[in-house]
Amino acid sequence: MEQHNHSRLVEFVLLGFPNVGQIRVWLFVVLLLAYLFTICGNLLIFLVIRLDAALHTPMYHFISVLSFLEVWYTATTIPKMLANLVSEKKTISFAGCLLQTYFFHSLGASECYLLTAMAYDRYLAICRPLHYPAIMTPTLCAKMAACCWTCGFLCPISEVILVSQLPFCGYNKIQHIFCDFPPLLSLACKDTSVNVVVDFSINSFIILITFLFIMTSYGRIVEAVLKIKTAAGRKKAFSTCASHLIVVLIFFGCIIFMYVRLKKSYSLTLDRTLAVVYSVLTPLVNPIIYSLRNKELIRAIKRTVFHKGGKTSPTHH
Repeated sequence: MEQHNHSRLVEFVLLGFPNVGQIRVWLFVVLLLAYLFTICGNLLIFLVIRLDAALHTPMYHFISVLSFLEVWYTATTIPKMLANLVSEKKTISFAGCLLQTYFFHSLGASECYLLTAMAYDRYLAICRPLHYPAIMTPTLCAKMAACCWTCGFLCPISEVILVSQLPFCGYNKIQHIFCDFPPLLSLACKDTSVNVVVDFSINSFIILITFLFIMTSYGRIVEAVLKIKTAAGRKKAFSTCASHLIVVLIFFGCIIFMYVRLKKSYSLTLDRTLAVVYSVLTPLVNPIIYSLRNKELIRAIKRTVFHKGGKTSPTHH
């Protein structure tokens, strides 16, 4: 009889942040402010780069695509987190749970590929400056960005199909802040070793290969920068890549520990903490890192938003 129970399971309960008690309201406020800042910050960067002709370069093109991606990445999880903090009913439909998992992983995979493309762009700009304009054309930039999105959205399809076919025998409380593969697998009343191996294989390929490529690119960049004779030249070269590398280390550090493993879960508290870092903190710090560390982007924001500094635009190239 239990074999058929999963066909009647129409919803899950997202336990979210349990035992938060009186700080629930404060947690809601902090999460809401983080979400609003993330949306506004990333949209501002995206629009400024698109509207300011001085920023129509490959590096800023990829930054604008990343900012656009982060808006949707956070929209897949944070609104539901906020709703669950103020609602007694913390349910999500079975189909809604699978869709949230799919879009979260699709956008996450797209970000892995996009960060890799950004690393390749910086490698060409610093290590092969003479060939850079001929190689990194607007057409190639557009194709690379499209490829990142396409590959990202194809990657989790097999994982979602496998999870959708698992039997769930009644207990429907997800010990996590949003729907994800590890907590879903822990609810299945069937051996999920095939799912775990498939998840591990796909995640390892996406995450480790892209991370290795990024680190290799930066290894070459550091090697090239150290050969620059002037301290000012080295500082300028490093500063253009430092912000990208910070984002990479935070993002990949968390997802490697979370998804490249042959276990469903290590610790529920640790899983929730890491989930907050890569689903809330990383998209939040992107606009801070890219704007506060980038004088050219700050000037562009002033020109676009406040209509100031128009005389400085010719100096950008």
